[in-house]
Amino acid sequence: MRAVLLTGHGGLDKLVYREDVADPVPGPADVLVRVGAAGLNNTDVWTREGAYGAQDDAAQVNGWRREPLSFPLIQGADIVGTVVAAGDDVHADRVGERVIVDNALYTGNGEGLLDAGILGSERDGGFAELVAVPAVNAHPIDSPLSDAELASFPTAYVTAERMLRRARVDDRDTLLVTGASGGVGTGLVQLAKHRGAWVVAVVGPGKEDAIRAIGADAVIARGAPLGAAVERELGGRSLDVVADVVGGESVGELLNVLCPGGRYVVAGAIAGPVVTLDLRTVYLKQLDLLGSTMGDRSDFARLLEAIESGALQPLVAATYPLSELRRAQEDFMRKQFIGKLVVVP
Repeated sequence: MRAVLLTGHGGLDKLVYREDVADPVPGPADVLVRVGAAGLNNTDVWTREGAYGAQDDAAQVNGWRREPLSFPLIQGADIVGTVVAAGDDVHADRVGERVIVDNALYTGNGEGLLDAGILGSERDGGFAELVAVPAVNAHPIDSPLSDAELASFPTAYVTAERMLRRARVDDRDTLLVTGASGGVGTGLVQLAKHRGAWVVAVVGPGKEDAIRAIGADAVIARGAPLGAAVERELGGRSLDVVADVVGGESVGELLNVLCPGGRYVVAGAIAGPVVTLDLRTVYLKQLDLLGSTMGDRSDFARLLEAIESGALQPLVAATYPLSELRRAQEDFMRKQFIGKLVVVP
């Protein structure tokens, strides 16, 4: 089959397109999926770069679980396609199903998330014509959306759903979303509105109208003094929750504008993972600081329900053939798009 192999940590030259990769063989509990589309995520870039560090060494080269990876590896966690074969323990009537794949490789009884793996990291993913995945992770999907549109949802939107659940967001809350034009950010805006929250979105200049169109109640262009801009857009509301996927220098400022008893939830650090904050702000305001990664089966089930109900608008900025995955990752790193970039094998 055709596939792109990640041959090691490093630059884009570590992504090697080949047309002679052996077809995957499904295990007894797997299904074999012909990939219709596979979305890109920041995890693909950081995994390639080995940018996850270690607990005691931020510069250490590691995969996302802060452990060494085995190469070569096929990346691509967001998979939509058609089941073309089933393992011995899987009912044969699954062949022919259109599926969207939960990328979490759960441990223990199937619900363990804290030590879970992920497709495209601990097991080959979807930047290929075929991929073998656990049958329980391949969910039949009934939707008029294209494969590319559906592939814009899994990782980013299940991450957003879990962030909102951990931060206990409901229709009484005012929520600020950083990086609101990216995959997780657009998921946070839409899923928070689905919960009835009032949403302030922070985006790059020129992206404001697109984020208003998916439901944001107020939009702030990045670059303005953030604290003052947030206070202005709140119009007297208290800021209950910050959902942050950016990190970097703005973290302390975001904690300053949170109301007493507010919640800060983080699932990304594209502006920098090592930050400075004033712990007095945390304890005097009795803030909750929450880390969040991926999502569990219940988060994915709620995401599927939202997709099939038509509550979510897919935002696919561009699609690429498999042979141009390097260009897709280059474009991803430039951050000039809104929503998601998707490979269509």
